[in-house]
Amino acid sequence: MATYEYSCNRCGSFDVQLPIGTAPAERDCPQCSNTARRVYSSPATAFRSPAVAGLREQEEKSRENPAVVTRVPPEAAARRPVHPAVARLPRP
Repeated sequence: MATYEYSCNRCGSFDVQLPIGTAPAERDCPQCSNTARRVYSSPATAFRSPAVAGLREQEEKSRENPAVVTRVPPEAAARRPVHPAVARLPRP
């Protein structure tokens, strides 16, 4: 679902949640039933958590210059497999 913003000349702006791509150019105002026009505004991406913002930034960096792994990290190599079937898998 996406949030679409509409502006009524009498009541001001209001938001409506609709499936993506289904918002009409005009909609009735929920308070006065006057015709309200759709307002195009920027998406609310500034309100994401710092963890999500960091992951998105890391993803963007990796798109242009991906990190190449040449060996298994020592902490991962020290862990033992939990399931016995995993222990039988071939190792390099």
